[in-house]
Amino acid sequence: MGRLTTHVLDTALGCPGEGIKIELFKIDGNTREKLCETVTNSDGRCDGPILEGDAFAIGAYELIFHAGAYLDAKGVNTPEPKFLDVIPIRFGIAAAGEHYHVPLLLSPYSYSTYRGS
Repeated sequence: MGRLTTHVLDTALGCPGEGIKIELFKIDGNTREKLCETVTNSDGRCDGPILEGDAFAIGAYELIFHAGAYLDAKGVNTPEPKFLDVIPIRFGIAAAGEHYHVPLLLSPYSYSTYRGS
């Protein structure tokens, strides 16, 4: 059964990104449908898959990471407006039966992602 998971690592502080709000959207052309919202736990992970079962389908998706609020909570002093505030990661699911893991590696001035396992 396919599923989508994520986690956040704060590469500047060397710790999990705890308390980050994440939203998931299904993309269909110019339409975005919000599927869920969650918050990362003390390990920087969600408590379960963000998408699984019948809801997990081939298509385009977008994860929105609310990094600015997290950086504020950590006391990171960045000028306003923040260089990174809300980080969208748009990706495609091409195989309905696979595990897609889309993590975020975060610092105040950069981020990266990859398809993990």
